[in-house]
Amino acid sequence: MDRAALEQHIRNTPVVGSPANMRAAFLTLAQAGTVPDLPPQQDVGGCPGRWFGQGGKPIIWLHGGGYVFGGSDSHAAPAQALADLSGRAVFVPDYPLAPEHPWPAQLNAAVAVADAIGPCDLVGDSAGGHLALHLALDRSDLIGTLAVLSPNTDRSGQSTTRARNTVCDLMNDDAQDRRLSDMALGHLRDDDPAASPLYADLGKLPPLFVSATTTEVLLDDSLMLVRAAARQGVCVTAAILPNLFHMWHLWPDATPQALETLRHVAGHLGETGSQ
Repeated sequence: MDRAALEQHIRNTPVVGSPANMRAAFLTLAQAGTVPDLPPQQDVGGCPGRWFGQGGKPIIWLHGGGYVFGGSDSHAAPAQALADLSGRAVFVPDYPLAPEHPWPAQLNAAVAVADAIGPCDLVGDSAGGHLALHLALDRSDLIGTLAVLSPNTDRSGQSTTRARNTVCDLMNDDAQDRRLSDMALGHLRDDDPAASPLYADLGKLPPLFVSATTTEVLLDDSLMLVRAAARQGVCVTAAILPNLFHMWHLWPDATPQALETLRHVAGHLGETGSQ
């Protein structure tokens, strides 16, 4: 599948309706192009998930999907690509989803997975980036390095790109992003660090890689994280790519930028973590 076909597939597959309908649509959306054979689910720390690849220091990938959809099946292609590029095992937990399981159910599950796996490196995308930031802060003794792709970091209204880039982000818009986050985080104040990790004490974060695209809704969420973390003494590397859409990394066979992003992630984890 090439870029044009992928963009048409995204337009033809709206993720709308009930949580069940959104979950089914997102899986169809994510599984465009080449999808690796799904390994069986395994229980790690009481949470189901799937291992991709083998060997080396483990990597946990916390998947995106607004805390409402997504899983080890939707993220199989990028997780397998990262396993291949890094030569390491990647575990994608199927953590509990909202609205059935509001926050902090997702963090509790992620902590249990990290405790069961032990020292590891961590990746998170979109809402999974929000979760990865909290896990890295909660288990700073276990997480060696961290990479987040277009993380949700702020619900307090500081972003200018949530509104501005809604018209050009094929995969996300401000209103939908808010609806999804409200299902999991709506009981929290917008400036609560649990909802907006931009307000957290970020100084305990491990070496951090952040990537986003200039034309996505969550660009400012990513840029503000880079600035805040760097000001608190965190070693930060950023890669901001032009003219893509949210979660571009889901399709490593459809755009060269997706595969290049995963190479950057593998390189960051390999350079700063032990294998």
